[in-house]
Amino acid sequence: MTNRPPLNSLEATAGDDRHPRRWDPVVKTTHWSIVAAVLVNALVTEEGSGAHIWVGYALSAVLALRLLWGFIGPPEARFSAFLPSLRHAFRHVRNIRAGRKEIHVSHNPLGALMVYAVWSTLGVIIASGIAMAGPPPIASLGQPGTPPAAVERSDASSDHGDEDEEHKDRQGEDGLWSEVHEIAVNILYVLILLHIAGVMFETRRSGREILLAMLPSRS
Repeated sequence: MTNRPPLNSLEATAGDDRHPRRWDPVVKTTHWSIVAAVLVNALVTEEGSGAHIWVGYALSAVLALRLLWGFIGPPEARFSAFLPSLRHAFRHVRNIRAGRKEIHVSHNPLGALMVYAVWSTLGVIIASGIAMAGPPPIASLGQPGTPPAAVERSDASSDHGDEDEEHKDRQGEDGLWSEVHEIAVNILYVLILLHIAGVMFETRRSGREILLAMLPSRS
């Protein structure tokens, strides 16, 4: 018997095509939708604008779908197929240094860590954005052009001192969330660059077209 660890359903030896890289339509759609949302809010919309906020809510819906798909999707799309593991990641690095090649039908161990890092960062971006923007406006509540809160404020007497204090507290909270939001966005940009570099490196190392496997035209 050899000392090589047995292959599981997610790995195959180099040159073995029994387990080709395949991604289902939901994984592909959510992947490129997230890419599009990040690009639009980074390059097109103005920060804090209505369009920017709505793109953020669309991003949250897409991310929620992908996370749900991690429980009910096909085997290679489920969380169980690419659980984050530093031990497996270090072993993968040793295999790279030794020139050993593996074929993973899901993310390799380093890719898995990257995926969870991106998802976690997106979660912070979405949560901090919602904390600043509040829930999405719902049309047709009350009379057009007359928000219920505005009517209540016009009929109620208020203490200006309390209002000023609340306004300062709100500004402080918004400032904190704004800082968290900006830091998370910058971290996301770094992760995206590392992700692109990793895909290029793994494609060259393994000889497999990893990016092409994610294209919608590929079955």
